[in-house]
Amino acid sequence: MFYNSAILQREEGNAMRGRQSSCSFTGHRPSKLPWGHDEQDPRCLALKQKIRDAVEAAIAEGMEHFICGMADGCDLYFGEIVLELKTKYPHITLEAAIPCPTQAEQWSSAQRARYQALLDRCDYETLVQQSYTPSCMQRRNRYMVDHSSLLIAAHNGLPGGTRYTIEYALHRGLEIVDIPIEE
Repeated sequence: MFYNSAILQREEGNAMRGRQSSCSFTGHRPSKLPWGHDEQDPRCLALKQKIRDAVEAAIAEGMEHFICGMADGCDLYFGEIVLELKTKYPHITLEAAIPCPTQAEQWSSAQRARYQALLDRCDYETLVQQSYTPSCMQRRNRYMVDHSSLLIAAHNGLPGGTRYTIEYALHRGLEIVDIPIEE
C-alpha cells in the first residue's frame, strides 16, 4: 500500500530499519482507560511496567525500530518508555507516525508540550497525510502495521481504533503481544 508520506530523518546516516526488526504499538486514549489521565494510579503504573517489559522482550528478540502513533494515552507511554530504554539499548530507534499535522491541536497545553517533547526526541517522523480527514488515524494505524513484524497492544477488548489495529495486524500476519488493561 502506498502512503503519501513525508519522512523526516532526525539522525544523520542511520537508515530506517526493515520491517522484520520493527515493532509498532497500539493502545487506548485516556477516555477509555479506567484511570483517565491519572498516571499515578497503580493500574496505570502496572500497565507502564508491562509495556516496558514487552519492549525489552522485543529488543531481546531482535527488534530495533519502534513505531509510535503519538496518540494521547498509551501511545505516549510507549514512546516515552522506548526513549528511556535507549539509554540502556542505544541501538534502538523510535519513529513518530503522525496521522496529520494537527493531531495534538485540541489537546491541553500540558499534553501538547508532552507530545512535542516526545516528538523532538524521536529519530524519525512520518507524516502519514498532509491534512486531517476522518480516516487519517486508521491510515496511520495501517502504516504502522504495514511497516512492522510485531505489534504490542494495550487493549481492553472494546471496539475502536485499538481493536481495528489488532484485527488488521492479525490479517497481515503480525505477531501480537496483548497487554490487557485492568479495570
